[in-house]
Amino acid sequence: MVKLNKLAEYLDHYLAIDEIEDDCWNGLQIEGSPDVNKVVFAVDASIDAFKKAADSGANLIIVHHGHFWKSYNPSLVQWSKKRIDELIEMKISLYACHLPLDRHKKVGNNAQLLKLLGASIKSEFRQVDGKNIGWIGEARQPLSIQEVNNILSRQLKANCIVLPFGKKVIKTIAVCSGSGGYDGFYEAMLRRVDLYITGDTIEIYSTAKDAEMNIVFAGHYATETIGLKALSEIVRRVFRVEIIFIDR
Repeated sequence: MVKLNKLAEYLDHYLAIDEIEDDCWNGLQIEGSPDVNKVVFAVDASIDAFKKAADSGANLIIVHHGHFWKSYNPSLVQWSKKRIDELIEMKISLYACHLPLDRHKKVGNNAQLLKLLGASIKSEFRQVDGKNIGWIGEARQPLSIQEVNNILSRQLKANCIVLPFGKKVIKTIAVCSGSGGYDGFYEAMLRRVDLYITGDTIEIYSTAKDAEMNIVFAGHYATETIGLKALSEIVRRVFRVEIIFIDR
């Protein structure tokens, strides 16, 4: 059993939530029971995730995509009220970590994607308001695009879309989990990496082919499960609480 405020303060510091501007209100979004003995991890704040957390007897749910966003009306009405009612009724707390989890150098989604491919971080990638959210890494052993596809498909349970237009031997890899967008693609092209990995697809087939680039779109959701799983192990080890990862 651990106090909620102690766990939340630890996460605020460990994830450095104040170091980057974000549309998500990172940190504790809903305060429930003051005591925590079971923590659920899920990518999205959702009614389904909250019901599963309640059924499991969890006191806290930690998500990548929180409920409250600066670009959306925070009024608790209609679907929003229905979603939060589940937490309030069961006294379950909600903690969100969006861009801070993408960019974290150890448990972050992008750091973990590189680790999965046997690559080490070499430089920052994909700047947002002067702060990187992605990384460029170098593989310790050369990879083929098919090997990358096999690893991501198996480990992330991802249905990857592969554009195999670049080098046959891959060493340098740029990663931006979730939505790297066109900015991420063009930066990867300018940085001359051997492979660019992101989540959401964008219409760059012809440009990638003409530029002779390797691209893997591994899915927004799939690329953002890996950081939460790594973070859950930190929480389990530090606080000795039970952890559960909830998939969609």
